[in-house]
Amino acid sequence: MNILWILVSVGAVALIEAVLCRLFGLKRIEYTRSFSRPRVTEGERVELVEVIRNRKPLPVPWVRAESRISPNLRFGRGGENEDAREISADQYHKSVFYLGPFSQIRRRHEVTCLKRGHYEAGSVALTAGDLLGASQQTVQLNLPCALDVCPRLLNEDELDTPSTRWQGEAAVRRWIMPDPFLVSGIRDYRSGDPMRDVHWRASARLGTLQVKTRDYTADPRVLVVLNVQTSEEQWGDLMDYEQEGVEQGIRIAATLCARSLRAGVEAGFAANACLYGEKNTGKTVYIPARSAADQLETLLTAMARLEIHREMTFPTFLETLCDLRNADILILSAYDSEAIEARIDRLRACGNSVTLMKLERGRRREKNPAQTA
Repeated sequence: MNILWILVSVGAVALIEAVLCRLFGLKRIEYTRSFSRPRVTEGERVELVEVIRNRKPLPVPWVRAESRISPNLRFGRGGENEDAREISADQYHKSVFYLGPFSQIRRRHEVTCLKRGHYEAGSVALTAGDLLGASQQTVQLNLPCALDVCPRLLNEDELDTPSTRWQGEAAVRRWIMPDPFLVSGIRDYRSGDPMRDVHWRASARLGTLQVKTRDYTADPRVLVVLNVQTSEEQWGDLMDYEQEGVEQGIRIAATLCARSLRAGVEAGFAANACLYGEKNTGKTVYIPARSAADQLETLLTAMARLEIHREMTFPTFLETLCDLRNADILILSAYDSEAIEARIDRLRACGNSVTLMKLERGRRREKNPAQTA
């Protein structure tokens, strides 16, 4: 008889727990997740931070947060959260929490960013249940949790000499006008020097006539143009294994833009592709050359969000750039064609300097200038 009462009592408690869980399991439960940094470079590590709060006096036996995250974000193995976390097929992420009354749990997961891209990790299924699993309650959350993984900047060994030569030519080609406001030093007076350049205080101090020497100023503009097509006949999207050549082109573009900006040269980027979330809209990427303080951040963010998806044929895209004047244009493309050459000629006729560099298997090969002249 005692055993019967024990079973009845246990059953009653389990039933009450199941009812309370169904009615109040996810009531006043708050869950947030975010990355420790909004933007990183491919190969770097970042933390995914989960915070869950129970703002009611009833405990919750277990709460499970499930989400699908790109396999290009590789979660670290081991650590203090390993027992309460499960990862399947490198992309299905599951965390389990026990919440006491008025409690909060914060977990940090180390993530290695394997590939450039824009990643959304805010879609989460939150499930609460009782101890026996007789009752469960689920809610779908869409949280603002995104990460931009920027292309890795290449070093000198990875960026071959022709690229460096092009960058140097672009940086110095227009440095031809002396700036009246940039004084770099003094020198002895020479016949023909204008009297407005005489440095009277230095002349008095040294006892001989001295004149100011001036730096040279310029308005150089660099535009790197990327072709995301790998052949003239390409129509659909590239397979993952076919994209590495274009990815290398993005790294080259990022590296040259970063170095140009650090040298004081205005830099911009364009591609016949779209940004994340704009597929099949006809919108392409064009960031005008500037030297503003936030230009590098703007360029790297756009390159992180670039979709390798052709929105416009490359010759047609080059047509849209024919209003440019006096720019140094570098074209990164896996192929060349008569249609591309015709547009290059038009760009040159508008006073632009145009160089075509061919991409091949993740590397680029500079075309002979005699063939593009």
